[in-house]
Amino acid sequence: MTVRREAFLQQVKERGEYDTLEEAERAARVVLALLGAHLVGEVRAQLAARLPESFALILLNPLQSAEPLSPERFVRATAAWIEGATEQTAAWDVSAVLSVVADATGDDLLKQILLQLPEGYDLLFGRPQPT
Repeated sequence: MTVRREAFLQQVKERGEYDTLEEAERAARVVLALLGAHLVGEVRAQLAARLPESFALILLNPLQSAEPLSPERFVRATAAWIEGATEQTAAWDVSAVLSVVADATGDDLLKQILLQLPEGYDLLFGRPQPT
């Protein structure tokens, strides 16, 4: 089921403790563009189907990535795309957005997403997996 745009942004705003929906949207756009570069095929399409249309389009038309980024490099890349961000604030942004994405996906799809990502992304989604 697709999450409404306003509900999605409100959840990101609350989790990220942002002052405005615009801040939440900025974080969501950057994080989803980077995430989209790491997902392929049916998994990316299934995730897009569960996001609001404007964010689904960002996920489906991602930034280009030459190689999968480790979780640490993903956070650094996020910091580079958000004006004034530090690695600490970018880690907060990534966590706020990806935890809302995890809620929207459900456990089965999240497991498929994590299989396409380097080890450690489960923590960015706020869903530590057993080792």
